[in-house]
Amino acid sequence: MQVGTRWNAGGEPPARLTPEFVAQLRAVEADLPPDEQGVARWTLTFLEGRPVAELDTGVIVTLDAAGSVVVRHDDEDEFG
Repeated sequence: MQVGTRWNAGGEPPARLTPEFVAQLRAVEADLPPDEQGVARWTLTFLEGRPVAELDTGVIVTLDAAGSVVVRHDDEDEFG
């Protein structure tokens, strides 16, 4: 795992993320309650070369093995 960076929801994500990945981050942010917008923070790491962005609220945005953007919550089973 590579350590990445952190930024506030609604802020500018790292430039190395694809436009499709960023679009999904923005979609998640659009669903945040007003009191969490700009306060919740993303944490970006890389696992096996793929980005994993986790919001403080427990939402996780990542890429699957086929390269598709996947959104889940940290209490969901990643494998099934």
